[in-house]
Amino acid sequence: MNLTRYAARRLAVGAVQVAAVTGLVFLMTEALPGDAAVVLAGDQPDPARIAQIRAELGLDRPLAERFTAWAAGMARGDFGASLVSGRPVAEIVLDALAPTAVLAGLTLLLLIPLSVLLGVAAALREGGRLDRALTAAGAALYAVPEFALAIVLVAVFGVALAWLPPTGLGGLTAATLVLPVTVLLVRPVCSTGRLIRSTMIDVLAAPYVRHARRLGLGRFAHALPNALAPAVQHLARTADWLLGGVIVVEAVFVIPGLGSALADAVGQRDLPVLQGLALLFAATTVLVNLLADVAAFRLAPRA
Repeated sequence: MNLTRYAARRLAVGAVQVAAVTGLVFLMTEALPGDAAVVLAGDQPDPARIAQIRAELGLDRPLAERFTAWAAGMARGDFGASLVSGRPVAEIVLDALAPTAVLAGLTLLLLIPLSVLLGVAAALREGGRLDRALTAAGAALYAVPEFALAIVLVAVFGVALAWLPPTGLGGLTAATLVLPVTVLLVRPVCSTGRLIRSTMIDVLAAPYVRHARRLGLGRFAHALPNALAPAVQHLARTADWLLGGVIVVEAVFVIPGLGSALADAVGQRDLPVLQGLALLFAATTVLVNLLADVAAFRLAPRA
C-alpha cells in the first residue's frame, strides 16, 4: 500500500471517529448533573423563573431536537452561544486557544530535539556513566506528577529566589513561559528519550546497519529513521497527554487558556462552551494520531 492510499484510508477513519465523538460529546455533556437554568436563576431560584430561562435557552426541547440543531449549527460553523455570557462559543474558544497553543507548541518544539539528543547520546554510550546517569535521572523525574513539580518550581524559583514570575497573569512573556514549559517538558522528554534510546540500541545492532558500516556508509542515515518510527507514534500519545497536562499547568500558573475556560464551563454548567471545548479536544486527538500514523508509515513503510 502506498502512502497516498494509506493516508486516504486513515483520513476516512478519522472522519468517522470525529462524527462518532460529536454524538458522544453531546450525550455526555447532557448527562452531567445539575441544571444551567438553576445556575443562571441566582441564589434563590424561583420555579417560574427557572422554567422561563429553560424556555428562553431552548433547554425544554427534546434531546433529539437539540442535538439535531446543534449538529446542524456545527456544520455551518456555528457552535452556539454561551449560556452565561451570551458570547459565541467560537469566540470564547479562540480567545482561550492562543495561550494553550503557545504552551503546547513550544513544548513540542523543544521536546523533539531534546528527546532525540538525549536518547541517541545514551544509546551511543550504552552501559556507560552517561547512559546510567540519564536513565536514573529520567526515571526519577518521570515519577514526579506535574502539579507537584509545578508547585516546587514556583516555590523555589518564583517565590524563594524570585528569579522568574510565579504566574502568567499579565500575559505570556519569555519569562512567564519558562516554568510552565519546563513542567510540561519533563515527563515527555524522559519517556520519549528512553524509547529512542532502546530502539536506537536495537537498530544499531541490526545486520543492515553493520553492513552499511562495512561499506563505509554513515550508520545514522540508516539507523535514525527506523529508530524514530516508534517515537513518532509515542509523540502522538504525548500530544494527547499535553491536552490534560496543559489544564493542570494553566491552573497552577494562572494562565487563561483552554484549561481555565473548561474549568469555568464545568463550574457554571455552560453546556455550549463545554461541548465546543470537548469537541476541539477530541478532534485534535484524532488529527494528531492521523498525522502520527502517516509519519510512522513514511518512516517505516514495511511496518
